[in-house]
Amino acid sequence: MLLIATMAPVGSARAADSLGVFDGWAAFRDARAGRCYAIAEPERGTAGGQARAYASVGTWPERGARSQLFVRLSRPQADKSRVYLSIGERRFALVAGPGRAWAQDARMDAAIVSAMRSAETMSIEGTGGNGRPFYDLYVLKGAATAIDAAALACPAR
Repeated sequence: MLLIATMAPVGSARAADSLGVFDGWAAFRDARAGRCYAIAEPERGTAGGQARAYASVGTWPERGARSQLFVRLSRPQADKSRVYLSIGERRFALVAGPGRAWAQDARMDAAIVSAMRSAETMSIEGTGGNGRPFYDLYVLKGAATAIDAAALACPAR
């Protein structure tokens, strides 16, 4: 959990306000950036990951964005390779950029968050730049509460 607390600013050196820690997930409000988010690190993954992986579900009221998934991968994926998110029996093909991935649209975001609420784990899978498969496994205990805390902290305007 200490690692989650140190990741809180997600790409920024600014301080974010902690909204709470809920098992393996935490929620934060970053008033300066106008966003709130739930975040977790993977429970385990492919050994030798090059980046500090995390999954987050964020809300940006001023942009009209609610419950958007963003994943930083543990390693850069191979060019033109697909990145998949699996939750229970559901499998989602994500949009991928260098070392990161996200849902294709708001409908997929909603389906992902809904699936997260009723599953125990989710995994991110892809092919690394070295041609080897990689995966990151996230335990979802506490995810729904963290997502709700973030959404309540950044209400729609």
